[in-house]
Amino acid sequence: MPQLTKILIANRGEIAVRVARACRDHGLASVAVYSDPDADALHVAVADEAFHLPGTSSAETYLDMDALIDVARRAGADGVHPGYGFLSENADFAQKVMDAGMTWIGPTPQAIRDLGDKITARAIAQRAGAPLVPGSDGPVESPAEARAFAEEHGLPIAIKAAFGGGGRGIKVVRELDDVEDAFASATREAVTAFGRGECFVERFLDRPRHVEAQVLADTHGTVVVVGTRDCSLQRRNQKLVEEAPAPFLTDEQRTRIHESARRICAEAGYTGAGTVEYLVAPDGLISFLEVNTRLQVEHPVTEETTGVDLVGEQFRIAAGERLSLTEDPRPRGHALEFRLNAEDPAMGFLPSPGPVEVFESPTGPGIRVDSGVRSGSVVPGHYDSLMAKLIVWGADRPQAIARAKDALAELRIEGLPSVLPFHRAVLDDEDFTRADRMGVYTTWIESAFAAELESSPYLGAAAPENTRTQMTVDIDGRAVRLGLPSAVHAALLGGGGSRGRTALAAAPAAEDAGAVTAPITGSLVAWKADDGAQVAAGDVVAVMEAMKMETTVKAPSAGVFRRESLEPGTALTRGQRLGVVGG
Repeated sequence: MPQLTKILIANRGEIAVRVARACRDHGLASVAVYSDPDADALHVAVADEAFHLPGTSSAETYLDMDALIDVARRAGADGVHPGYGFLSENADFAQKVMDAGMTWIGPTPQAIRDLGDKITARAIAQRAGAPLVPGSDGPVESPAEARAFAEEHGLPIAIKAAFGGGGRGIKVVRELDDVEDAFASATREAVTAFGRGECFVERFLDRPRHVEAQVLADTHGTVVVVGTRDCSLQRRNQKLVEEAPAPFLTDEQRTRIHESARRICAEAGYTGAGTVEYLVAPDGLISFLEVNTRLQVEHPVTEETTGVDLVGEQFRIAAGERLSLTEDPRPRGHALEFRLNAEDPAMGFLPSPGPVEVFESPTGPGIRVDSGVRSGSVVPGHYDSLMAKLIVWGADRPQAIARAKDALAELRIEGLPSVLPFHRAVLDDEDFTRADRMGVYTTWIESAFAAELESSPYLGAAAPENTRTQMTVDIDGRAVRLGLPSAVHAALLGGGGSRGRTALAAAPAAEDAGAVTAPITGSLVAWKADDGAQVAAGDVVAVMEAMKMETTVKAPSAGVFRRESLEPGTALTRGQRLGVVGG
């Protein structure tokens, strides 16, 4: 039976901070790793020791297996915790850790392979009797095969990375003519994020909820479903708000999810913490989605409603001990989690790396903040956009929502765009807060909430060029908090004189008519329109990538597209000119 004393955390950001603190709780030493951009990151300060991984990109740092194992050896670590993302679901890395004589804090390499491969996972789910929608029998080799599947089973379809996760490498296709581009984009994202580009196809359920079951399984045969979560509020297939337990499920639905999740993990010989995910259609149909063979970003809401320390249980399982619980716990109260990403909701949730000038957490009963940043931190553009997570617990869902409104109003993030205004707006939307049913679904943000995103000046205040300065004014003896555009605030302070005019003049000038500019800071992936091509307004002319997500660049008007001399792979800054559309 392995004896754990020192844990290498093969990750960064808030999850590395979370694991380091769990190590301290359980009497274990922690070792952090950091890339060049992360030298001053919070996880480096929190861990007992920290080692440098020279480089900036994920490939040369947090995805470099040999470099990580070398650090573990030098540090004298006897265990490796992968967190989530990066190498957390990489069976080869798990095997390398074990071959180096260290304990892998996760499921076996074989379980990772079986459940990480979406094709094999579907077969396991079928053997376990889990509900499933139609899907391809294996990876599809070409867009033509994907199109043939759509013609046979109908639209919409989802093209998914076979070895993916976290919402990356997934493209939903609603028109047959879009299959080829979607297939190419899904493959590119899969290679960038996971190193493998195989994709499979399945029927896509319209307007479903995303419900998942948290599972713990030890090496003694005990499999416990710790609870359910609803993660329906997503953008680009990545979650923004999660809650536990999943509300508005019938007893039959909850039982079916619990029991099928237990059978799937037992069938796979699973050990460790894992999540079995499902889609729940508006008519109540449940369909198995995938298994994530790692800790989830949203694990705190389960911890807050059950009292189970999931990272602590991971340590116990890895050390060969029995779980601290032997049956599914009953949830206590309700918890919500809000992912605090460096993204601009007014610009379609574009990743927006940069400095965090102010990060002030809220206070009050039921409040927990898991953060990877603090005031003065910098969010690099090389990695995921997640800065921190706000978790709010209440005795029931209405109380959790009420507390969350107060917490989000008190929370301050300044210096770069964040999704904070979006979270505040969601808690004022009846689709999310109604008491009789869940009105949101996995594409709700892109559909039902799209108009709000486009028109709301409140959400637009997240953008750097529309930054607001808060000030308190007295109206009839009552203090009123106003958020004014920074230039207007400066003008008021200048009394409308030269100081005010200077501040207003400093506001960004409008782009030249027809200019095509980079909407994000990132890299150019590919040109989609040739130099001199005739384009229509809204045509995609280029594809960019930042924080492991692809973003399309569209023509602002119809005309002839003249592009700058930029090669794919070129680093671009937000607002940089890519070309122009003219007559």
